[in-house]
Amino acid sequence: MCYSMDVNALNYCRFSLLVLAGSGVQEGLLAVPNLVESALADIWSLPSRQRLHAAIGDHLDTSATAFSDGRSGSKSGIIMSMHLFHSASSAPSSSMSERELRLLCAYEDGSVVLRKRTVPENKQTVEGRGWEVVWKSKLHVESVMAMTVSSDCTFALTVSADHLVGRYDLLKTQEEVSGPASAGIAFKTKHPGNGAVAIRSDGRVCAIGGWDGKVRLYSTKTLKLLGALVHHKQGCQAITFASHNERVPLCGDLKEDSSGDEDEITIEEKHARDRWLIAGSTDAKVSIWALMNFEKTST
Repeated sequence: MCYSMDVNALNYCRFSLLVLAGSGVQEGLLAVPNLVESALADIWSLPSRQRLHAAIGDHLDTSATAFSDGRSGSKSGIIMSMHLFHSASSAPSSSMSERELRLLCAYEDGSVVLRKRTVPENKQTVEGRGWEVVWKSKLHVESVMAMTVSSDCTFALTVSADHLVGRYDLLKTQEEVSGPASAGIAFKTKHPGNGAVAIRSDGRVCAIGGWDGKVRLYSTKTLKLLGALVHHKQGCQAITFASHNERVPLCGDLKEDSSGDEDEITIEEKHARDRWLIAGSTDAKVSIWALMNFEKTST
């Protein structure tokens, strides 16, 4: 074990880890629900385990009712999913202090809120100060059960108990959504009840895990159904696409043995593994699927 932190476990929200690549030492930011109020978010610095930003959210909304067990008394409800990232509009060559930190939160009432940090990096804030709402969108009539963000942080997808899939533009500004235009678009599907969603690394295909145990593949642009994977007898609660992207470890010098089978597989086999899809279900089974290549080929 490398680190241990106390968290608010009285909610359904998973943490979001942002690795600060490019810094001289291994550092990261960890977003989790607030220790007391599950409708608010905290951001911690790693490896120092110092709380950098506390209670990010709408305090006027959450002050109406207080529960001692961590439940939210706000109109939006508790945070169901969150994603911490640097804005894609930031210049790649800019320093970490110049890049805009953003937090995307999906809530129990079906809404999604994008916030941005307005204070300098490493400045501690409390009670949500130093954070500004970029936009708020409510597409679902039920609680958001899962949310995922594309690898380039340009759009996000949400699923719920209803038959809708929400697609959100993370590049839109406050001015662009202040009028009748919205940051999100709701796509209707024929399959209500979904608990997991994932986007492939190229951003063109997404997978949605249903409570009926089926994994359905869609185009992220049109939400056209591409196919369904049938194996699990109970609801799918976790989905991810395989990826060989390099990641910066945050715990010591964790070097894997590279003398194994990884050196023996060919480039074609590596590309094939990049098309793997892994799904986990409440039936206590994990399935691995080798997907076809959805790329268009010229003849």
